[in-house]
Order: sequence, then C-alpha cells, then structure tokens
Amino acid sequence: MIPQSAQSARNLPWDPRVVNDAFDTRGGGPYVFNMDPKVRILVAKPGLDGHDRGVKVIARALRDGGFEVLYTGLHQTPEQIVTAALQEDVDAIGVSVMSGAHMTLIPRILDALAKERAGDILLFAGGIIPAADAATLKALGVREVFTPGTSTDAVVTWARAHVPPKTLGAASQLAAEPGRRGG
Repeated sequence: MIPQSAQSARNLPWDPRVVNDAFDTRGGGPYVFNMDPKVRILVAKPGLDGHDRGVKVIARALRDGGFEVLYTGLHQTPEQIVTAALQEDVDAIGVSVMSGAHMTLIPRILDALAKERAGDILLFAGGIIPAADAATLKALGVREVFTPGTSTDAVVTWARAHVPPKTLGAASQLAAEPGRRGG
C-alpha cells in the first residue's frame, strides 16, 4: 500500500522531490510556476534636498513596472533610510540626491547597511551626480547611478535585471556573495 502522503504527491502537477526547480526564475524548467513575488524597493530622499519630483516619477515607474515601492518622504537621514529598509524587508534602496551631497550621504547609507549586516540590500542612486563621483560611488558598492536624462524605462529594465526578490533564489546568492545577510 502507498502511504497517503506519497499518493497525494502523485496527483500534484509537479514532482515534489524536485520542488527547488519550481523556483527557477529563468523560466527554463518544466517546473516553473506563477509564484513571482514582488520585488520590494524603498525610494528615499536623504538629507535636506527638497526636490522630490524625480523620485516620485521613478517610484511610479517602478510601481507600474511591477515592483512594490515604498517612499520614505523628504529629509531622511541615512540611518533612517536603512532602518526603514530593514523594517520593510526590502530588496533594494533607491536614493535621489539633487543637492550635491551625494558623496557624503550615499557612503553613510552604505556604512549603515554594512553596520546592520544588510549587504543583500542593493543600493542604487540617481540625481545630479558627476561621472567621476558616480565611478567612486560604484567602487564603494552602489550598484548603479542614474543621471538626468535616463529614461524611466531604463531604470525599470535595470531593476528587473539586477534586483532579485529575496524570497526566490536568495539562498544561492547568499552563498555566492560574501557579507550578505543570512549567509
């Protein structure tokens, strides 16, 4: 006689012994399901910068692109941004800096993420950031820097390609990248 649990497994549309293949986000396996969780992105305006039109446009574009977007509002400290990111369990943080303080504020966000052992939260930035500063920020760990003239489609396309949800595929990425939370 077949145990009830094994009998039930025979009626499933997938083989439970290979359930990990069900989480193949590349879409290539026979066990792909529509279990696509929304990637959570926190967008923020650090410092005293009050120019928020751009960040709101990006937030809306990301939302329309299928992401779950949380906006912190104006005048956030780097520590407040990281605290919100941890509380909301986001996959990425996008910051907009138009004030010229990007070389002070963004490294503080990276430091706060490191202090909280939250290196799995990707950081990207946008705003008035000179190319030389963008290169420095990327060397420090910022994943991408978007400057004026970047289309919203380019930001959404980049996020789709580079910000995986924590709930799927995270275990293999945690093992592959040193310093990531949980690994």
